[in-house]
Amino acid sequence: MKVVDPQGRTWRVSRRWMPWRRRTSMGDWGSGPSISDSNLGDDPISAIIGVVLLILFIPVLVLGILVALEVLLLLLLLPFAIVGRMIFGRRWRVEVREGWTFAWETEVGDWSASGRAIDQIAQGLRQGSPPWQAAGPPVVGGRPPHGQPPPPV
Repeated sequence: MKVVDPQGRTWRVSRRWMPWRRRTSMGDWGSGPSISDSNLGDDPISAIIGVVLLILFIPVLVLGILVALEVLLLLLLLPFAIVGRMIFGRRWRVEVREGWTFAWETEVGDWSASGRAIDQIAQGLRQGSPPWQAAGPPVVGGRPPHGQPPPPV
């Protein structure tokens, strides 16, 4: 669920489907040299420039392949993760991102409880509360959920 707070910041509140968070990103897609835009000639300097651009492009290509493999692995494991949650009764995690940057998460109960938690957190964010206050009292055995600051002493 996408929410805008009173300061104009965009928050995203959703269930985390996999047991882990993705840690890789491709960064800014619009930056970097483009090989298709180059007009390299037949002289030796152009050949050297072409080789340097190729060497600079190799890490981008490798990173793209790694991200594609990770997405493929996630798509292959997603059905098993969902079935495992249903069979073994794993609790769903609700995560909050400011834009696309991870901000906070909490562990809640089943599917319907996670839906109610998403609605409650989104409503609190619309009113300007930080996510850990919008979520209400901690639900994980009296411990503050991951990412929540400890209560004041």
